[in-house]
Amino acid sequence: METLETIKKRRSVREFRPEPIPKETIERLVDAARFAATARNLQPWEFIAVTRKDTLKKIAELVENGRFIADAALCIAVYCRQTKYYLEDGCAATENILLAATEMGIASCWVAGDKKQYCNAVSALLGVPAEFNLVSLIALGYPVSPHAFKTAQKRSCREILHWEKF
Repeated sequence: METLETIKKRRSVREFRPEPIPKETIERLVDAARFAATARNLQPWEFIAVTRKDTLKKIAELVENGRFIADAALCIAVYCRQTKYYLEDGCAATENILLAATEMGIASCWVAGDKKQYCNAVSALLGVPAEFNLVSLIALGYPVSPHAFKTAQKRSCREILHWEKF
């Protein structure tokens, strides 16, 4: 898949087949994340790959808009040390994972982390030191639907692009 095609096909998917994602594939996803843009090259991120069904279920119980995490093959928790631009850096890393997953035929859904009421509970469950902020939880798995990567309807470029002024 070409980069622009991958970007256009990336969608939030919340239904996954039960098959596991190989360890090497998980490592490739995180490898893509580490090449994300990062302010002053601080690379404040850390990633936790969760594949145990009991832990996925516990995360899903904590995260009100992420109940589907229980059915995912994998959840990658993206954490960042507190830096001036930790949120931007962590979001860039998250997007790289989403795009890499799409490229590999893996469905995904970004679940917000930063400043959510469940952050401390998820961090405690995963044994994360207090100096790290949960930026996102990414549910991943092979899609149930064969149409998971169908391009979503978006506003046209003509509708959203402004030249020189709004």
